[in-house]
Amino acid sequence: MPKESFAKNRLKSIGFAFKGLFLLIRTEASIKIQFFIALLMTALGFYLEISITEWCIQCLAIGMVMAVEGMNTGIEKLCDFVQPNYDKKIGFIKDVSAGAVMAVSLMAGIVGLLIYVPKFF
Repeated sequence: MPKESFAKNRLKSIGFAFKGLFLLIRTEASIKIQFFIALLMTALGFYLEISITEWCIQCLAIGMVMAVEGMNTGIEKLCDFVQPNYDKKIGFIKDVSAGAVMAVSLMAGIVGLLIYVPKFF
């Protein structure tokens, strides 16, 4: 079987990535909430006409939350596949992974406060 071209291989990879993103949004409750918050913050950004720098920082914060949540979901699914029964070590892995989501979400919240609170005072 002939080797696929680089461009064709990249297009397939992008397709798989979009499939994963849509699966994540469609199946995970926590990402649905975070996606809704991201839409609200985006709408608020347009309404309050935040600066290009603020847009960059806000987009990075949103992207980080979504990406880390995706990684957390992947880790949890892998853990459940490897060990479907309760296991202390798996519980630790899942807790640490969830903690990473919490850390980046708290920082994104602080970014939001730093951007938007001054607009109201």
